[in-house]
Amino acid sequence: MNDFLSQIINFVHVSSTKTLISILLQLFIIVAIMFGIYKKFIHNTSSEKLVKGIFILIIGWLCGELLIKYNFYILGTFIRAVVSVIAISLIVIFQPELRRFLGFIGQTDFWKKAFFHTEKKEKSAKVNVFKELTETVKYLSKTKTGGLIVMQTGDNQASLSEIGTKINAKISSELLLTIFYPGTPLHDGAVVIQDDLILSAGVVLPTTKDPQLSWRYGTRHRAAIGITEISDCYSVVVSEETGDISIAYDGKLKKYESVADFKKDLKNILKIEEEEKKEKLPQKVFDFINFKPHSEEKN
Repeated sequence: MNDFLSQIINFVHVSSTKTLISILLQLFIIVAIMFGIYKKFIHNTSSEKLVKGIFILIIGWLCGELLIKYNFYILGTFIRAVVSVIAISLIVIFQPELRRFLGFIGQTDFWKKAFFHTEKKEKSAKVNVFKELTETVKYLSKTKTGGLIVMQTGDNQASLSEIGTKINAKISSELLLTIFYPGTPLHDGAVVIQDDLILSAGVVLPTTKDPQLSWRYGTRHRAAIGITEISDCYSVVVSEETGDISIAYDGKLKKYESVADFKKDLKNILKIEEEEKKEKLPQKVFDFINFKPHSEEKN
């Protein structure tokens, strides 16, 4: 690596202006391709943090090589050793994610899914999810039926789809209401959805251990908060005591006064274009920092 950096520096010194322009053009093309892959497969998924970590490790390795080149041998060697240990650890820690990624790119219809999935079809699926979730939550709230729905935003680190009872069915309000109907075997657990699919039901989630959370919150709300503390997802929860609707994200809970307020944030989560504005809304719109529940209940 040290020799490689030296060759690059020497090459830049001796290269003509025309050659440098060619190099910059090639670098621009590489960056554009990498940015496209990032936006298509990594952005707004749990893998985004992993990629950022790898990028930081690469920068750390290059810094170590430069320090060695300029005679800071001890410091440079130390940084390289730390980066090497962390890099090996990442391979072990993220082995399931790497296995799923290799399985995804090995699919026969990978190129079709990756590059020919039309925006119109995606928008139609999102609108359908919005409609079915809204109808479900509205009915659960009206009848004071408890419910917990986890919306995965990517290849979730918690592997929620691998636990509970597998469903793998298109999302529908009828199916969701059947699952949450009191007395059914799966009604006490969480339902996990991703895109327009119900992956599993009856999922037992880890509850939050936040000591500052009021004791008035029941197990359902604590589970809704707990799963968002360890994974990049949203949890929609309806209280069976009051019928109140809440959404948890990043370890915080936001309660809604009406279904209309809930629908506004759900649109933002799904990034559905409003017809009158024709522009995408940001995904993470909640101001959870100073959020305080209007009232607390036990479900």
